[in-house]
Amino acid sequence: MSALRQALTDYLAMRRALGYKLDKTERLLGQFVSFVEDRGEKCLTTETALAWATLPAGADASWTSRRLAEVRIFARHLHGLDPATQVPSMGILPGRARRATPYLYSPHEISNLMSATAIVRGSHLQATYRTLIGVLAATGMRVGEAIGLDSDDFDAINGLLTISNGKFGKLRELPLHPTVVTALQDYLRRDDRPHQAGASALLSCSAGRRLRYKNVMPTFQKLLRHCGISPRSAACRPRIHDLRHGFAVNTIIDGYKAGEPGTRVAILSTYLGHVDPANTYWYLSAAPELLGLAGDRLERHLGGDA
Repeated sequence: MSALRQALTDYLAMRRALGYKLDKTERLLGQFVSFVEDRGEKCLTTETALAWATLPAGADASWTSRRLAEVRIFARHLHGLDPATQVPSMGILPGRARRATPYLYSPHEISNLMSATAIVRGSHLQATYRTLIGVLAATGMRVGEAIGLDSDDFDAINGLLTISNGKFGKLRELPLHPTVVTALQDYLRRDDRPHQAGASALLSCSAGRRLRYKNVMPTFQKLLRHCGISPRSAACRPRIHDLRHGFAVNTIIDGYKAGEPGTRVAILSTYLGHVDPANTYWYLSAAPELLGLAGDRLERHLGGDA
């Protein structure tokens, strides 16, 4: 192992000890270190960082900026150990991170997606993906959190799911609607559920192992195609993560209709596992109906009615 790759291992271990997951960071910086090693260089330079960050040719500015940003943070760490390390300046490859426009699924589309799991091979795997989609739509949890659940994380008596390995290592409990509790109980009682040795994954594949993120993504895309669910625009493409967006938007809409949007957003922020409530308020711009409700409330406030 080269000194640079060992330094990357130490860097990732240090940041993970602070609560960061860094899966994408590890993948990108691993590719970068390989690029540096292939060039026969032992010390990080701005020239090499730029050469790697701008690959492939013609890549979107936001992508090249993201790649260089990961290298820049790593370089700052290395510079503290070796002053010869060059740290790319902030003005190089500027790019503003852009959020994808959420695709807000209708209840009919969610129902169709769940029914479409019949095209998946194996009755148990069909039930697993059907349950996964339902849980994501009903709780708004992240995909990684859902597939990381163990059977013991489900408390049917109290109607709770415990997420013990959420983003930034946060633990939280999610109250479940009775219909979700019943659906999970039915799933766990299926005769075709494979036996699992050791820790039992709540949502498992046909072999009894935990679902893998890299398999969930293409399967969901297959379900989208089967249902004829297509992008609404270049910036609004249906993703499995948009089930979380839909949950958040519908919750805030319910809060406006109940006359308590502020309280509902504060609770939702904790429920979703957001570190910064500003990330929750972003959902206000995610749907025209939400913007309309917010505008109506503002007009009433300015008019002295609220």
